[in-house]
Amino acid sequence: MAAPKKGRRAPASQGHPGRSLVLILIAMVALVGAMFYTGTKTPRLGIDLAGGTSFTLAAQNQPGKPNAINETNMKTAAGIMERRVNGLGVSESEVQTQGSNHIVVNIPKGTDAKQARAQVGTTAQLGFRPVLTTTAGTKSPEPSPSPSKGANGEDKDKSGTDQEAKGKGDQGAKDGDKANASSTPTPTAGATTQGRAVTDALKKAPTAKPTASSSPSKPATPPPPPGGAEDIPAALQKKFAALDCSTKASRAAAGQQAASSKPTDQVVACNEDGSQKYVLGPIGVEGTDVKDAQAVFDSQQGQGWIVQMDFTSEGGKKFADITGKLATKVQPQNQFAIILDGAVVSDPRVSQRLNGGSATISGGFTQQSAEDLANMLSYGALPLSFKIDDETTVTAALGSEQLRAGLIAGAIGLALVIVYLVAYYRGLALVALASLGVSAVLTYAIMTLLGPAIGFALNLPAVCGAIVAIGITADSFIVYFERIRDEIREGRTLRPAVERGWPRARRTILVSDFVSFLAAAVLFIVTVGKVKGFAFTLGLTTVLDVVVVFFFTKALMTLLAKRKFFYEGHSWSGLDPERLGAKPPLRRRRSAPTQTKEA
Repeated sequence: MAAPKKGRRAPASQGHPGRSLVLILIAMVALVGAMFYTGTKTPRLGIDLAGGTSFTLAAQNQPGKPNAINETNMKTAAGIMERRVNGLGVSESEVQTQGSNHIVVNIPKGTDAKQARAQVGTTAQLGFRPVLTTTAGTKSPEPSPSPSKGANGEDKDKSGTDQEAKGKGDQGAKDGDKANASSTPTPTAGATTQGRAVTDALKKAPTAKPTASSSPSKPATPPPPPGGAEDIPAALQKKFAALDCSTKASRAAAGQQAASSKPTDQVVACNEDGSQKYVLGPIGVEGTDVKDAQAVFDSQQGQGWIVQMDFTSEGGKKFADITGKLATKVQPQNQFAIILDGAVVSDPRVSQRLNGGSATISGGFTQQSAEDLANMLSYGALPLSFKIDDETTVTAALGSEQLRAGLIAGAIGLALVIVYLVAYYRGLALVALASLGVSAVLTYAIMTLLGPAIGFALNLPAVCGAIVAIGITADSFIVYFERIRDEIREGRTLRPAVERGWPRARRTILVSDFVSFLAAAVLFIVTVGKVKGFAFTLGLTTVLDVVVVFFFTKALMTLLAKRKFFYEGHSWSGLDPERLGAKPPLRRRRSAPTQTKEA
């Protein structure tokens, strides 16, 4: 039985070039469509090109720490501010020390200057203070005896619900003692879940009733402060009653006094919107004891957005001690205030001692509010306090003229590349130019969308990175074209040459781009400021170069290899065998028929 003939195998599979081209087209349409859908049609420009806002902050010594202003603490403070403002590190905000006691923060145009000001302005020590009493933020009237309605009266019922829910849960009405009118627990009661300590919600606490005390039968003269905190000095009670948090000026004054007070002092403070005012005890846990905090969406227990805190080993002990004391008290004295720059940013309630060095604040958060609180907890513990000495709107450092000059330089470089490609590669230059066009569209669209997504801002070094990328991308095309021409010189026709040249070209392109990407990654990690923009753009364009060459250039060459203009080697195709000095095609020699001599 004769063996089956083996068919001639193609040098390499030609794949499905049409699919690759469709994929790259879909990606381009999707990115450009997203630009128009979001209304973002141009990249954000950095402060050196578009201007922005500049803050100058002066460092101040904390009370009792006269030598806190030093090089180490200033660098620490600058690093914390940079993380606050820059987030992922590519928004191109500049944070740098100036002299021995100043930090300059430059925010590019297009960044929310108000939010940035809050991020760099709230730079005092973070602290956890127990709440002694709290009430509405307006100026308190002269205290008067509360109406007597009995131990189970209506007013006491309303104000006592939360504290009974905290201490007794569903059995809050069993004992029939003080403030026990309701047996329904509040929905934000604390619990311990899967080994993590859980506190109550960050919330806008309702205005406390003046009659809400831990002993309703106690005579009203002299009346205790709201919340039943009789251990507050008379002078501080008077100051608390006179405090009006409804105006920015009074909140700022109260915040400044609270921030400049000693950690062991009792202080009065307002919350951020002025709806609530507080008398707070000494600091129980300092901000430096917070190791990390992050906003997390809790889908398992249905709590929505929560803030998870992790403490240092020493901070965990302090936090366990203060929560253990607070858990035995009634509202509002079972709350602790998280105070930053003299303002209360959160006042969660505590229902039990929280051990383990971790805690969760839950309830009533939006994603933004959870992230803002987590950010303050993570980066609020600065070693110094700061005040904004100067805030100015700055013009572009380089301006439109310099940007135009940079773009002209890039256009000249691109024109020289095009002239070289046309002169040397002729028809193949169309493939290179089309690939450069696809790469340019993808790069522009991605950089435009990254502005609102991660705060990426295009500065002049980033423009330089994009210009350098033109040469890197063109180099990849040249490598592939030369591999194809080498195959033609060996005597192969165009279609086999396109497929046989691709594996070797692919290897070289990947190695070259990997080196470029590695250099960009190292620059991005170890440098600061504007150099990050150059590194980020260089890395982005290097990745896009691989995508374009693999999904567009190779696929387009496979399709063009079937066109007569190219496969016949037209003199203007760039693949003319004669101009390339190709060898004649190898042909098998046929053996001559054997002749037999006649006898």
